[in-house]
Amino acid sequence: MIRFENVSKTYHIRKFHKHVFQNLNFTIAQGESIGICGANGAGKSTLMRLLAGVEHPTSGTITRSMTTSWPIGYGSCFQHSLTGADNARFIARIYKQSEQDVIDFVEDFAQLGPYLHQPVMTYSAGMNARLAFGISLAIHFQCYLVDEVTGAGDERFRVRCEEALLHRRDNATLIMVSHDPGTLRQYCKRGAVVYGGSLVFFDTIDEANEVHHRLQLRAA
Repeated sequence: MIRFENVSKTYHIRKFHKHVFQNLNFTIAQGESIGICGANGAGKSTLMRLLAGVEHPTSGTITRSMTTSWPIGYGSCFQHSLTGADNARFIARIYKQSEQDVIDFVEDFAQLGPYLHQPVMTYSAGMNARLAFGISLAIHFQCYLVDEVTGAGDERFRVRCEEALLHRRDNATLIMVSHDPGTLRQYCKRGAVVYGGSLVFFDTIDEANEVHHRLQLRAA
């Protein structure tokens, strides 16, 4: 379970204050699959970081009773001067997992070849995403946060991503951000829309996609 109680988030940048969220109140139960829709800059990535605990709210309380992954996507929190393998070892130690088991899984899943032993700073965006995806799946979380990652890699890798995500959806909690309605429909049952500092939940992902589409047309 993840619970937000009166959660607000504001960024203070010099004399500029950006109010991203105001008084969010919701609960995500274990086993749910939720797709998040929203325009660019609406706060989707900020929401994912709050869910993961990577960022803290400006005010309010976030309670978690299940282990949660970092947001898996094209941005990462890797140490870029270390190799992919060294980053995997470090994360394995944090989560008290077998370093070799994590390395073996990442090597097989991410298909980075010799780049696994090269500094992350030499990776393309897609390689970075594949490393993040592989390491995250190597750790057994109760909740997976996925941010626009399923397009990384070749066809074989995308198929493996789909299989892995469907398995996590059926056996854990899955929260996904994507601009592709089809992707959200494939993996998620419920939906939510980020708009104007709020997060509104819907019973189905199709309802959320429809509302998001109408809001986009209104803003055009």
